[in-house]
Amino acid sequence: MARMDRRDFVGTVSMAGLAGLAARDASAGAVPAAEQSSAGIEVGANVTRRLAAYIVGAKYDALPAGVRKEAQRTLLNWMGCAIGGSRHETVDAAIAALSPFSSAPQATILGRRERMDTLHSALINGISSHVLDFDDTHLRTVIHPAGPVVPALLALAEHQPMSGRDFVNAMVVGVETECRIGNAVYPAHYDRGWHITGTAGVFGAAAAAGKVLGLSEQQMVWALGLAATQPVGLREMFGSMTKSFHPGRASQNGLTAALLASKNFTSTDVALEGKSGWANVLSTTRDYKQITEKLGASYEIAINTYKPFACGVVIHPAIDACVQLRNEHHLTADQIERIDLRVHPLVLELTGKKTPATGLESKFSVYFAAALAIVRGSAGFNDFSDQNARDPVIVSLRDRVTATIDPAIKEEQVRATVVLKDGRRLDKFIEHVVGSLERPMSDQDLETKFSGLVDGVLPPAQARRIMDSCWKIEGIPSVAEFAKGAARA
Repeated sequence: MARMDRRDFVGTVSMAGLAGLAARDASAGAVPAAEQSSAGIEVGANVTRRLAAYIVGAKYDALPAGVRKEAQRTLLNWMGCAIGGSRHETVDAAIAALSPFSSAPQATILGRRERMDTLHSALINGISSHVLDFDDTHLRTVIHPAGPVVPALLALAEHQPMSGRDFVNAMVVGVETECRIGNAVYPAHYDRGWHITGTAGVFGAAAAAGKVLGLSEQQMVWALGLAATQPVGLREMFGSMTKSFHPGRASQNGLTAALLASKNFTSTDVALEGKSGWANVLSTTRDYKQITEKLGASYEIAINTYKPFACGVVIHPAIDACVQLRNEHHLTADQIERIDLRVHPLVLELTGKKTPATGLESKFSVYFAAALAIVRGSAGFNDFSDQNARDPVIVSLRDRVTATIDPAIKEEQVRATVVLKDGRRLDKFIEHVVGSLERPMSDQDLETKFSGLVDGVLPPAQARRIMDSCWKIEGIPSVAEFAKGAARA
C-alpha cells in the first residue's frame, strides 16, 4: 500500500474479504422452530441464556494469541478515531447540550479537558469515535465493533478497578456478542433501515460492562433483555451528526443495562428469541445458530478490519481505484471528460447523494468521493470537509461522475473508467480494496493513522505513550489511568 501523509491517512473496510459476506445469501433466512442443532437442541431455544452463559464463563486465559493481538489493534484504531473526532463540531454540540445535566466529573472525555459522569462519558466518547466514519468494521455485518463497547468499558474503568486483562477479555466478549447477534439478522435487519452498529452494539456494551461487573448468569440474561429493549439507529440519519449518536447511545444504553441488572433489575429470559423479542421484531429473518454455535471456539474480532478512508465503506473501492489511476497517469481534473463507475447495488443505496452540501454528507456520495480521490489523491478525515464539499474543482468533476449498478460487481469491488478529453480510456478493476482482509492495514499503518488523527489534539510524546499502552494493554494494572492519560492537559 502506498504511504500517505500521516495527516491524511484514512480508514475502512472493503466490504469484502470473507466469502461471507455470504450473509447476503438466502441461506440467512428464518430458521424453523423445530430445527435441531448437532447437539440435539432446538436452534431457537434458550438463545439468550446460552449467550449469557458464554459471556459469564469466558476466561482471558482461553483467548488465542491472535485474538489478543487483534484486540490491541482494535483498541489502537479506536483510540485514534475517538481522540481525532474529539475536536469535531458534533462533539462540541453534544457536550454543550449535555454538560449542564452531567451529575459529576467522573470520567474522561478523550482528547478533551472536560470530564462528565460515567453514562454521559460513554455517550460522548462513542459519538467522538464514529463521527469521522473512520472506525473499525466487521465486514460481514458492517458493524463498527469497538464503537459501542470500548466507551462503556473506559467509563466504567474510572468507576471501579479494572485491569488490562479484564478489559481485553470484556472487549472481546462484547465484540463477540454484538457481531454474532448481527450475523443472525444481517442483511434483512439492515435492509429494513436499521443502523446495525447501534441496534446490535447495545448488546456488546451490555455484555462487556456486565462481564467486568461480575454479573451472574441470570443477571446477564436480564442485561441482554434490557439491551434488547433499547435499539437505536436509523439509516435515514446517515450524512448527519445523528449517525455518530448511534454508537454513543448504544454504549450508554448497554452500560445502563448492565448496571441495572447488577442490582437485580429484571427482564425477560428470552429477549433475543421470544415471539415479541428483539430478533423477531427488528428483522424479517433470523438465524439463531449464528449466535450460539462455536461460542468460545471462534472469534469475530479476529476478522475485524480498519479503514484507510474516512467515509462509508462501500465507496472505498471507488476511492482506491481513482487514487491508483490518478497516481499511475498523473491525472488532473481538467484532463477528464468523465468518470464511469460500475458498482454493487448497495453503493447507490447508501452513498447515492449526488450533491452533498456538507463534509458529513460528502462521506455518503460516491460521486464526490471519486472526484475527491482524483483532485486530492487522498480521502482522509481532513478531506471530507465543508470546504471541499463546495470546492469548485471537485464539484465540477463530481458532476461528471456516473455510477451504474452491475450485478456482476461484488460489494468489495468496483470497475472504474476514466475517459480523458483526448479520447483515451483508463480502466481499473478493484477486486479487494485496501483495508480489506486480503489487503489489511499493518501495525505500522495503524500507528501512522493514529498519529495523523491525534496530531494537533495531543502532543507527540503523549500520543506515543497511548500507542505503546495499546500494544501492552493486557499488562496495565489500571485501565482508569490509561483512560485519564488520553485527556487533553
